[in-house]
Amino acid sequence: MVQQESRLKVADNSGAREVLVIKVLGGSGRRYANIGDVVVATVKEATPGGVVKKGQVVKAVVVRTKRGVRRSDGSYIRFDENACVIIRDDKSPRGTRIFGPVARELRDNNFMKIVSLAPEVI
Repeated sequence: MVQQESRLKVADNSGAREVLVIKVLGGSGRRYANIGDVVVATVKEATPGGVVKKGQVVKAVVVRTKRGVRRSDGSYIRFDENACVIIRDDKSPRGTRIFGPVARELRDNNFMKIVSLAPEVI
C-alpha cells in the first residue's frame, strides 16, 4: 500500500528515478493511495540534466501498485512494483515518455495524456 514515507519508482523521463511520498491528496486524514491517486512527493534520486532535481517537491500520480486494484468484473490487476508519473497542476506529465504498462483506471480519472503516452494499458 502506498502511504506516507513510501518510495516509488518514477515511470517517465522527467529526470527523477525515485520519489518519497510526503502526503496523499484527497481528504484530511487520507492514509493510502491507490492507482490514479495524486500524491505530493520529494525527489530522492535523479539523473543529471533532468527536468526535476533531487530534493524538489513534486506532484505525482500513482500508475502501478503491488497491491493492485479490483475491477468491476471481479478480476484483480497487480504489478511487480510501485510506480508513479510526475505531473503538473493541470494533470499533464512533466516528462515526454512513459515507461512500462499503466492501469486502465487512469482513464477514469482523466489522465488521458498519460494513457496515450504509455506503451501498454492493462
